[in-house]
Amino acid sequence: MTEYYPQEQVQTSTLAIVSLVSGIVSWFLLPLIGSIVAVITGHMAKREIRESLGKLSGDGLATAGLVLGYLQLALIVLGICGGIIFFIFMFTVAGN
Repeated sequence: MTEYYPQEQVQTSTLAIVSLVSGIVSWFLLPLIGSIVAVITGHMAKREIRESLGKLSGDGLATAGLVLGYLQLALIVLGICGGIIFFIFMFTVAGN
């Protein structure tokens, strides 16, 4: 007779899912808020997964959310810097 030992179910981290969804949303609806939420929840999810000792999964989802969030934040910063440089250039040229 074979004994059956039930295996513990591995759950996906909710924070990892929130990070990925926020990262995707940051590209279409709410660039600044979505990217900030994606980065914060992504780091929280990675810590939660690491500390769960194998009970939680979703490290790839958290990483994807972090990448999407950080890329969106970088584009926002580049856009702001480009806008400032454009206006400085326009006022300098217009002044001559």
